[in-house]
Amino acid sequence: MDFWPEFLASSWGREFVAGGFGGIAGIISGYPLDTLRIRLQQPNSGSAFSILRRVMAGEGPAALYRGMGAPLASVTFQNAMVFQTYAILSRGFDSSVSASDPPSYKGVVLGGVGTGAIQSILLSPVELVKIRLQLQNISHANLHEAASHKGPLSVAKSILKTEGLKGIYRGFVITVLRDAPAHGVYFWTYEYMREQFHPGCRKNGQENLRTMLTAGGLAGVASWLCCYPLDVVKTRLQAQTPSSSSPLKYKGILDCFRRSVKEEGYCVLWRGLGTAVARAFVVNGAVFAAYEIALRCLFNNGSIQTENTI
Repeated sequence: MDFWPEFLASSWGREFVAGGFGGIAGIISGYPLDTLRIRLQQPNSGSAFSILRRVMAGEGPAALYRGMGAPLASVTFQNAMVFQTYAILSRGFDSSVSASDPPSYKGVVLGGVGTGAIQSILLSPVELVKIRLQLQNISHANLHEAASHKGPLSVAKSILKTEGLKGIYRGFVITVLRDAPAHGVYFWTYEYMREQFHPGCRKNGQENLRTMLTAGGLAGVASWLCCYPLDVVKTRLQAQTPSSSSPLKYKGILDCFRRSVKEEGYCVLWRGLGTAVARAFVVNGAVFAAYEIALRCLFNNGSIQTENTI
């Protein structure tokens, strides 16, 4: 009966809830661009505009949001866990910093790396389901299979039935390799840039909305730039579906990397980067702005203690 008042009375409870709001804002604002990114990373995909035209003409606007249920259903907990884990680890890795001061940049980087590795446990299956849904109807050969999956639960059940637990965690290692360093860069860039835009804001928390949006957007861009080739490999590994008629095309991370480069050149490792960067700026600006504003509301009993200037 008294769980929520007690939960929100604790600092970690507020961090958790604010992280959830940030995650929801990020998913809703950038999901169509994420669908384009996933399709761009497939062989012989064409340009982002040609994919968008095909999707709109052949599948309708709703196809850009196909598979959003999986990340949206989990994103509140996932993003809340990310921000809460980061808050704990960023201080745990550098205990010399006073509790009244913001974490050191060393703590920020190490906390981000640890957070990225831990959250992959939840994120890897969610992204597997999301990718399978986003790639439905991409080829006529898969139309029959696509029609049998009406949502994320249908896909997850199918994977567990045909591939088992190993199948639902296909791509887990590459997800860790992508997300651990990317989260270190992500949180460091945000903390560094917000301080550059608004000196002293890391301690007093008085930055304006423009600072939150810009620093968050740049953090997202930086994290994608450092890990994008790994994301291309991860998408291809998770997109393949085993069947009795044909074996898996890629046997593992290195095999996928070598074959992709051999067949399509090194440029394949950066295919879809423009869409990913555009999405990253929008999404992560929204994530950090929603997180910071929600956190201030919770800590100040509903009043937002930020500067009035945009």
